[in-house]
Amino acid sequence: MEENSKKTSAPEIGRGRAIANNIYACRLLVGLCPSLVVHNAVNMFLGYFEWLFYSAFFMRYVINSLENGDSFKTIMTFVIIVAVVMCSMSLYSNILNGHVYPVAAAVVNKGLYTMLFKKSRKVELECFENNEFYDKYTLAMENADTRLQETVNAVFKTIFGAIASVCAFVFMFQVDKISVLFILFPVVGNFVFNRRISHLDYERNKDMAPHNRRIAYINRVMYLSDYAKEMRLTDVFSLMRQQYKEAIKGVADVTKKYTKKAMVLHWLYVMFTFTFIFEGLLIYGAYRTLVSNSMSLAELAVITSMMVSTTWILIGFTESLTALFKNGLFIEYLRTFLDYKEKIPEDQAGADPGNEIKTIEFKDVSFSYKDKEVLSHVNMEFKGGMTYALVGYNGAGKTTLIKLLLRFYDPTQGEILLNGRNIREYDLKKYRALFATAFQDHRMFSMSVLDNVVMGEDIPEDIREEKVCAALKAADIYDKVMSLKNGIHTTLTHEFDDEGAVLSGGEFQKIVVGRAFVKDCPFKIFDEPSSALDPIAEARIFDNIYDSCRDNTLIFISHRLSSVQNADRVYLLADHTVKEAGTHKELMKLGGIYADMYTKQAKNYLAIS
Repeated sequence: MEENSKKTSAPEIGRGRAIANNIYACRLLVGLCPSLVVHNAVNMFLGYFEWLFYSAFFMRYVINSLENGDSFKTIMTFVIIVAVVMCSMSLYSNILNGHVYPVAAAVVNKGLYTMLFKKSRKVELECFENNEFYDKYTLAMENADTRLQETVNAVFKTIFGAIASVCAFVFMFQVDKISVLFILFPVVGNFVFNRRISHLDYERNKDMAPHNRRIAYINRVMYLSDYAKEMRLTDVFSLMRQQYKEAIKGVADVTKKYTKKAMVLHWLYVMFTFTFIFEGLLIYGAYRTLVSNSMSLAELAVITSMMVSTTWILIGFTESLTALFKNGLFIEYLRTFLDYKEKIPEDQAGADPGNEIKTIEFKDVSFSYKDKEVLSHVNMEFKGGMTYALVGYNGAGKTTLIKLLLRFYDPTQGEILLNGRNIREYDLKKYRALFATAFQDHRMFSMSVLDNVVMGEDIPEDIREEKVCAALKAADIYDKVMSLKNGIHTTLTHEFDDEGAVLSGGEFQKIVVGRAFVKDCPFKIFDEPSSALDPIAEARIFDNIYDSCRDNTLIFISHRLSSVQNADRVYLLADHTVKEAGTHKELMKLGGIYADMYTKQAKNYLAIS
């Protein structure tokens, strides 16, 4: 995937692709809920049938019957039959709107989002870090169920609208050949002037976009709690207010730029779409009926009624035709996401790695991300039951190594071996089950403390709370959690619970460490587990990690070298590769990069004390 640091603009797709996307949408919806597609098609057909029947046949029949002197009984029998049929159609439509559609919408929502969630769960981490792919993913997810249904509705509306337009043309031609020419007015109004209006709106919105983004940003900043302190302690509000005024002025200037042209186009659109056909056809029909006596009253009723129906049918047809291409772009995003072939599918099957880790080896591993080299020819080994530390400056590639180890990515070159076998050959879920992780860039979920620690792990119900409490004690956060209103059952964050707990950064970090403690697995990874803690809390955490995980293979990533002195082996990364390796004493004796970093940090601690 190519890098795209800016938000992607809407790409152009050809007509053929747009049509193919709409067919794809129909097939997708048929697969999710075929009854909804059938009911939509039938309901759409009946709607157009009713429209054409009343305007082209019903009015003509009644007026002709009156003129021909048919009996009242005959006319009323026809009217009653029509009323019964139309009432049945109305009842069917009401049943659809009141029961069938809501139920079907729930089925579509469940089915489609199940597909999308499964796909988002399967795609590799790289996809979420790629701006272009992520933009398409979010666009595909946004109101996907309703937009899919709208797309299919637009397809049916286009098909039946085209058929109804042809039927209306034929009916009017049969009544009066010249009256057909009046249909050209709404055709010109919709296909010429309405398209120009749409293009003008697009250009205007594009010119307004920078100003609207600025306005949206300022509106967002003004009510978000993250900015509240700065707003009150500084005069930044005056700067924001000035930017807001400039953005409003920009919107006004853009509006003025397009106003005259928009007014002319809208006037022409209304005149051609409504006025010319309505007024023109009425004048023409009145002349034929009253002056030249060449048109019957029934025929006048038909062409005036058909005039209204045809106009709205054509408007609906052109709108649905435009919607087809607009929706084709949304379906392009949805289709691209659903059809994406994962490089590292989460459900990848393979060999069972077992539960024992004897060795993990990085053999000549290199990795490039977006054409930028992150790791180069890395060689290292982790032996079961030992403790390792990864250290180095920011950007040295420490976290990337862990992501490669967990198979969030695969090496560009070289291989990673578990017990002498390439990790690509193992069942991915079973392989990852060997590891417990506590990442620095952790996230808390709006769930209970217990669920935030367990994270869905299969722990028997009768010992779950006991294990969670033990993990929280080891993470030095148990007392704080038990002081909360509901203890380990207290919801974290205020997202869905006004009484939820919001802890400090260090307290949240301890809960993340508890996640690694509670999981029963042979290999545990701690990425900066004490970055938000004070030195005393840090020392306790590391003592507890060493004590609680004495039977595990451990990896620490830490900037504070004092916390990794007890590691069995330290790997120092610099210039995208392993520059130094050994115990703390060996590296200090070497007098290289590690020794220099440690000495400088020690001086800073002494200066502070």
